[in-house]
Amino acid sequence: MVYLTPIIALALTVLCSIILFEVLGVNPIEALYQFFIAPLNTTYEFSELFVKATPLMLCAIGLSVGFRANVWNIGAEGQLTMGAIVGSSLFIYFPETDSVFLLPAMIILGAVGGAAWAAIPAFFKTRFNANEILTSLMLVYVALLLLSLLIHGPWRDPAGFNFPESQTFSESADMPILIAGTRMHFGTLLALFAVLGAWVMMARTLIGFQVKVIGEAPRAGGYAGFSQKKIIWFSLLFAGALAGVAGLSEVSGPIDQVVPSISPGYGFTAIIVAFLGRLHPVGIFFASLLMALTYLGGETAQINLGLPVAVTGVFQGMVLFFLLACDVLVHYRFRLNIARKAIS
Repeated sequence: MVYLTPIIALALTVLCSIILFEVLGVNPIEALYQFFIAPLNTTYEFSELFVKATPLMLCAIGLSVGFRANVWNIGAEGQLTMGAIVGSSLFIYFPETDSVFLLPAMIILGAVGGAAWAAIPAFFKTRFNANEILTSLMLVYVALLLLSLLIHGPWRDPAGFNFPESQTFSESADMPILIAGTRMHFGTLLALFAVLGAWVMMARTLIGFQVKVIGEAPRAGGYAGFSQKKIIWFSLLFAGALAGVAGLSEVSGPIDQVVPSISPGYGFTAIIVAFLGRLHPVGIFFASLLMALTYLGGETAQINLGLPVAVTGVFQGMVLFFLLACDVLVHYRFRLNIARKAIS
């Protein structure tokens, strides 16, 4: 039932979506077609599915490791943003560089930037026992404000007609395109490597075993000599690094420059992806494709049916709500206890 609940949650979400479309005055069959079928009609549109899934996959893989260890990192959006800032700074300050090592260095810097941002809640958690949910979440808005400060100030392109955007990345700073005529880029390969690497790490390595033990039985892990603080640091830095790579892959891939809005909320949607995929790398791979399809389907439905763009967020929210509800019913039984007064 644990692995069946995502399918049940999706079915319930589709059922409620039909009701929602009826309320909005839209043919539900046509709306579902625009959401799930129309975005996959051509090779280019199918490749866009992987373009959208790439940052979701990277962020969700990192988050899943922390969630397995009961480390609740909610700040992947901020770590993605910082990865984009730090990684792209290499090109921003050295725009004339055409070295083949430029892009690899940007990817490494993106990972470092995301990990450094995640190190802040890790430090406060291990040093002061601060709640990592709050600290990581608040740092999202700090990162977004820092991005706004840079792109409206020193990073603004002088030749950009006063638009808040950096200069366009050079060819040496762009993610290589994997399929000609599409936007599917090298970042997708990085995401697939992350899926494979996370599966090997969690199933075949000591650190993966420690993560699972600390998450499921902290006291048993302590008796075995596993350090809970080290696992907190590892899981947050790992998630931050992957989120940073996701941010760099966006600005160096489909966006091709630094802009005020790098992500439409990939870091938050990745939380849904992680749970929908049952915190397993293979499940996350398919869940990220599904969530990517909701982004594409929402855009298609907005164009062809005039639906509000907020429908995408509503759909994703319903998936998470029904998934959590199904999990509660799988793990717990409701029992009605009626207090009976003693009759004297």
